[in-house]
Amino acid sequence: MLLYFKPGACSLSARIVLTELGLPFESVRVDTAAGTTIDGADYRAINPKGYVPALEIEPGIVLTENPAILQYLADLRPQAGLAPATGTLDRVRLQEWLNFTSSELHKAFGPWFSGRSFEESEQSRAEINLARRIDDVERGLSDGRGFILGETFTVADAYLFVVLNWTGFIGFDLARWPTVAAYVARVAMRPAVRAALIAEGLLQEEAA
Repeated sequence: MLLYFKPGACSLSARIVLTELGLPFESVRVDTAAGTTIDGADYRAINPKGYVPALEIEPGIVLTENPAILQYLADLRPQAGLAPATGTLDRVRLQEWLNFTSSELHKAFGPWFSGRSFEESEQSRAEINLARRIDDVERGLSDGRGFILGETFTVADAYLFVVLNWTGFIGFDLARWPTVAAYVARVAMRPAVRAALIAEGLLQEEAA
């Protein structure tokens, strides 16, 4: 398999899952602004949407969209337990959190990654919206569960961690959400997560 990624972007969640599962894969860095891969190939010929991730599962067959990619990977090795069985309520809960992360939490970070400066009023609105979405995660973890679906790490945690971890890059303090902050720290300690962060240059190897 071939993972098209941008360091620290949501494609990091696919790398985490591939690493958790021990699946063999190669990766190609993408410059989404230029629309090219690191070797100069036209990325839009691979994924016309232009963003990451994209996962080539075999020559000419490319998957896009994180919720789809992460569930596909989990189902390759169901014995690993990274996704509940299809047709169960727990699987629907997994999809619920994947879709929330994709459509609401991920989107709430958009203003910081727009490539332009904030106006003061715009930043205030963006911070209020992001706080509301983090409130949702805090409530989801409020019963003391270790991971977002319970006591088992799933692909939903891989995606949720990656997006919540962006708070560090934009200087948005998670101190108001102690349960979320503890969750991010806990997931960050997983060996596969640390390995993925190192692979993308986001963590020094000696710090691991």
